[in-house]
Amino acid sequence: MINEIIKNIIRFLFLVVFQVLILNNIQLSGYLNPFLYILFILMLPFQTPNWLMLVLAFTIGISIDMFSDTGGLHAAASVFMAFLRNPILKLIAPRDGYDVVQKPTIQQFGFGWFFSYTGILVFVHHFFLFYMEAFHFTEFFSTFFRVILSSIFTLTLVVIGQLFFSNSKS
Repeated sequence: MINEIIKNIIRFLFLVVFQVLILNNIQLSGYLNPFLYILFILMLPFQTPNWLMLVLAFTIGISIDMFSDTGGLHAAASVFMAFLRNPILKLIAPRDGYDVVQKPTIQQFGFGWFFSYTGILVFVHHFFLFYMEAFHFTEFFSTFFRVILSSIFTLTLVVIGQLFFSNSKS
């Protein structure tokens, strides 16, 4: 238990620093914005209470906002994604359900399940974030194109990051 808490604290700190120092400086014409910090929320154990997941999502989101000067957009998008996490998990649950000791990893559930799980939540996060940032629908297709490209890039980084943060024992 303590070991898992320490792992999650290290993961949190690493993802915030990596996002702020490296990924926030990657922008291709404003259409490609990777947000790997959401991997922290995606990899939380299944038994994480909803209230704690929302608090952690807010904490990581507001941490990114403080360094990115985005006024709470990342916090709002992260909390929205965390709010939808359990309904999405129920939607894509395996036939036998989830065991409380399992974690949402490629090793535990396979690539197809993990790709569905992360793909839906990454898209939801980006959709919420970019449309709240634009705050109008006059450039709907331009913003949607940005959502799609950034989601694909972030999803690629999430799969790579998940493989990096997971070991065969997870």
